[in-house]
Amino acid sequence: MSDPRDSQSIFTRGAVDLSALRAQATAPAAPSRPPAAGSAAGGAATGGGAGAVIIDVTEATFQTEVLERSLTTPVVIDFWAEWCGPCKQLSPVLEKLASEHDGAWVLAKIDVDSNPRLAQMFRVQGIPMVYAVVNGQPLDAFSGVVPEAQLRQWLDAVLKAGGGAAPEPAADPRLDEADQALLAGDLDGAERAYQKILSESPGDAAAEAGVAQVTLARRTDGADPTAVLAAAQATPDDVDAQLLAADVEVLSGQAEAAYRRLVELVRRVEPAQRERIREHLVSLFAIAGPDDPAVAAARRALASALF
Repeated sequence: MSDPRDSQSIFTRGAVDLSALRAQATAPAAPSRPPAAGSAAGGAATGGGAGAVIIDVTEATFQTEVLERSLTTPVVIDFWAEWCGPCKQLSPVLEKLASEHDGAWVLAKIDVDSNPRLAQMFRVQGIPMVYAVVNGQPLDAFSGVVPEAQLRQWLDAVLKAGGGAAPEPAADPRLDEADQALLAGDLDGAERAYQKILSESPGDAAAEAGVAQVTLARRTDGADPTAVLAAAQATPDDVDAQLLAADVEVLSGQAEAAYRRLVELVRRVEPAQRERIREHLVSLFAIAGPDDPAVAAARRALASALF
């Protein structure tokens, strides 16, 4: 299956490994989210529960509301944030279609600001990002705003697959171990596990992305995203402030904004500082992987800024 806009389809094995999330303890479902004024899905069931067609999902409820539910009903995940303008275009359409299908599939909404570890595990580089999960496994995904007609085509394919799709092949157990350590916050253990994979399989893209995620987690440990971004805005030529702001943007699903920030910084600073910024930006590229279109575009912009 692929997104109707083939060039925008982003699903790969390296994009997400759900097995690391299966062991997380579950908690009571999040309280129902009241429909927004004028929402197309105002009449649909919301919140948790078997009858809901639109649900808010957190890390604590992910196993029950997404993985287990997808064994019987396809689940479409909408990664969004309150500040995201394109999300406000796509989400109402998804909600309307979920209501129309009346339980044939479930829309699971995940706020990337409130659930950064879920966004990190799914390697969310920009929002809105939408995943289809069937039989406990990611089936397909796309990013950006999709016209309603094309979105209907994509959902039809998801529903057909949901009628008899076989589970995805088992993930590499070495990556399972590393991803589980990362999700649990054991950065040293995760790094050791990813490095072991690289020693056995040099150039493994998923392991390289994992190492980059560990490094990013260490750099942003304890950072207040709002304060970091405010400091960067107030001091546009402070290299440290801009690097940390780019890290926060990647964690918040704004990878393209992070890339632009650092490319523009390269253009402004003295030549002696450019190599440090370049290395930092390359480490962010590794999280998304070499096939990400945004990475390819940012690499070209970086080359232009350097030379």
